[in-house]
Amino acid sequence: MTRHFLLLSLLFFASTLSRLISTVTAGYASGDASGDTDFIRKSCNATLYPDLCFSSLSRYAASVQRSPGGLARVAVAVALAKAHGAAAYLSHETAAAVDEDSGDGAGAAVHDCFSNLEDAVDEIRGSLKQMRRLRPDEDSGSLRFGVSNVLTWMSAALTDEETCTDGFEGVEEGPVKTSICNRVTRVKKFTSNALALVNCFAKNL
Repeated sequence: MTRHFLLLSLLFFASTLSRLISTVTAGYASGDASGDTDFIRKSCNATLYPDLCFSSLSRYAASVQRSPGGLARVAVAVALAKAHGAAAYLSHETAAAVDEDSGDGAGAAVHDCFSNLEDAVDEIRGSLKQMRRLRPDEDSGSLRFGVSNVLTWMSAALTDEETCTDGFEGVEEGPVKTSICNRVTRVKKFTSNALALVNCFAKNL
């Protein structure tokens, strides 16, 4: 049952990521792949995890081209897909924790983490919707207001993800704790990178 659930989660994650990226990058024309890749590498230097940033976003260079807004949108979409995948995994672990709660606090930590991650998914999803609504030809005030909302929501998502892992500080070490914390810590890196790229976009408005 567990392997079956994880397989379905992985397939769902891959499908979600594919749909999100194809939707976000639709309409971009292909350009100079080398120059576009260099643009992404340089942009990723503004993030806390530049290597992860580049490895996860460089494949979309031809679609993003050299658009700070386009790169920020794709980064948010990737962060959403990663958070969604982790939430799917946590939903299974939450059910298992309820059935196997040993009274050591692990069950409560897993449940709270899942709740926090659900909030993060909602906030990143809202951020992506807002990014997709932005139009270069709209007045600068409206554009800045929209991006400000995205910065607020992405910051809140990162806080929720950090709260998730913080909740395991008093829990005894074990495979469930390690697995969840490793997964969510990786999600935090994608969210952090996306937030940094949105912030770079905001500074250029």
